Amino acid sequence: MSYGPPRPAGRLLLTPEDKEAPARALRLRRLGLGERPEPELDAFADRLAHLTGAPYAMVNFIDEERQYFAGLHLPGAPPPAPPGRPEVGRWLPRDHGYCPHVVVRRKALVLEDVRDYPRFAGNPIVYDYGIHSYLGAPLVAAGGMVLGTVCVADAAPRPWGRTGLETIKSTAAELTARIERSEADGLPL
Repeated sequence: MSYGPPRPAGRLLLTPEDKEAPARALRLRRLGLGERPEPELDAFADRLAHLTGAPYAMVNFIDEERQYFAGLHLPGAPPPAPPGRPEVGRWLPRDHGYCPHVVVRRKALVLEDVRDYPRFAGNPIVYDYGIHSYLGAPLVAAGGMVLGTVCVADAAPRPWGRTGLETIKSTAAELTARIERSEADGLPL
């Protein structure tokens, strides 16, 4: 099954086509988001991890080629990044993970065990990083543009339940409001 324009024979596109990516990338650049770690967004990810009990939590901005975790909570401290390169764990190719699906779907995604879903089970983060559970919600700005996602993940399958879904959706709405206030005031986040 293919999710986008026809591809060369033998190659499936599992990440959905994102026609809004160029406009989103321009807006994120204007906002100064998606290019560097943001201490306020790291604190937001820390709080999200605490609220959900998840070992991983992210505030993720996605452009045409990659995902950038401007807010990141990891279970352990990553090693320092070499000069001129993003911090370890701060970016992924666009076709890794589940946030690109959330952005295109424009609604929350709950995967209690990603291996139960053929569309998601073969994603590189399952085997490269050992991620088996995911919960994410879009950052939908006024006017309908999806700026990115907030999400949590775990190496073990877990039932996120209604509480997890409500938490991820409410934190996404909270962060979207903060971003829009910052944009309206012309101030950094």
